[in-house]
Amino acid sequence: MRRHIFHLPDLTLHDKLINTLSTNESKYPLSYLAILDYLMYDVLLSGSMETKVVKLDPTKIDSVKIREAAEIIDSGGLVAFPTETVYGIACRAETASLAKLDYLKSRGADKHYTLHIGHKKFAKKYLPTIGLKAQKLISKAWPGPLTIIFELNEQDLKQQLTQLKREAFEILYKDNAIGIRCPDNPIASMLLQKAKSPVVAPSANITGKTPSINAEQVIARFSGKINLLLDGGPCKYKKSSTIVKISKNRLKILRPGAYLQSKLEELSMVNFLFVCTGNTCRSPMALGIFRKYLAKKLKCKVDELKKMGYKTESAGTMGIKDSPASVEAIKSCSARGVNIKAHKSQDLSQQLIEESDLIYVMGKAHLERIINLNPASAKKCMLLAENKEIPDPIGRSEEFYNNCAELIEQAVKKRVSELEL
Repeated sequence: MRRHIFHLPDLTLHDKLINTLSTNESKYPLSYLAILDYLMYDVLLSGSMETKVVKLDPTKIDSVKIREAAEIIDSGGLVAFPTETVYGIACRAETASLAKLDYLKSRGADKHYTLHIGHKKFAKKYLPTIGLKAQKLISKAWPGPLTIIFELNEQDLKQQLTQLKREAFEILYKDNAIGIRCPDNPIASMLLQKAKSPVVAPSANITGKTPSINAEQVIARFSGKINLLLDGGPCKYKKSSTIVKISKNRLKILRPGAYLQSKLEELSMVNFLFVCTGNTCRSPMALGIFRKYLAKKLKCKVDELKKMGYKTESAGTMGIKDSPASVEAIKSCSARGVNIKAHKSQDLSQQLIEESDLIYVMGKAHLERIINLNPASAKKCMLLAENKEIPDPIGRSEEFYNNCAELIEQAVKKRVSELEL
């Protein structure tokens, strides 16, 4: 670095820097040291700060070099790195550091930043409550070329404010939401996991220009302006990630990318399965009643559930196919405003078990059968009535059916109330 003894930024730039910083003062006042650090950044740029380039093999990453890069980020520096979409510039979620990034990218200080995490499990640190659709999308699409905007309620926001430094909170949470990205690139994953600070990483380009998709483009644009470049070769997709906003009611794509709307809807579909023996009495009743209360919670019509992203099915362990619900079951449900006349029984299959996200069974025998067929399903399979079995009403009186339906309804109401949607 060339030494500057009496260098000062020109008046126009000085005013620009102070104005950029002052836009955030009402939220978290900056110290004079932070302002000085920011002004010194321009001094470094004017003196042609050397950008170190580190070449890495994505199949055999040097963890020592990654650790050095993470330390630069944690100390307030800027590090360019590859993802599967485009190159990004990593920066800790701290005001003075972000001011450097804003200036470097000619980016407005009012822009929202996306948190980048090295593994999908770290989303829990920033999201106290994760709805079923969001959980499904995280499990299926991450790591990958998808940025998800999560909405938070007031209680969750208050909790996060106690968990994070206020400065980081104000940067990451905007309009009661946070954007999170989990890149599918080994260099990015390791870097983000080794950084101790929350990291934001917008694309490596001047705002309005195309993102950099290889190290050569990053150097051409930012040589002498960033501290370090991790050269991991060209990016896989060579276009920005899809940005989607998710809520319990819908998915909304805010920026097109690698994922199409139809694919995201498929990946986020939540599947419920109800299981009994013959699939003509208990599970059809449970399914019909569940659909009623789920629609009520979502404030939609029953026939709109699948469109909203919730698929519901029932099956039996006996292997009976295409049989209608029993007359008594139809009558008991009708008394509760539920129509199951169109029901046709189906056999419980390995595919149904694998595709389901939550499986509710009527008895312990059904639970054991499912777990024997698919041991991995144990965590998502449970008795509908918790510790109680719902007795089989087949061949019993109308009163017995009504009592059975009452047990099912009470259990369903409790289960639906527990769902995070």
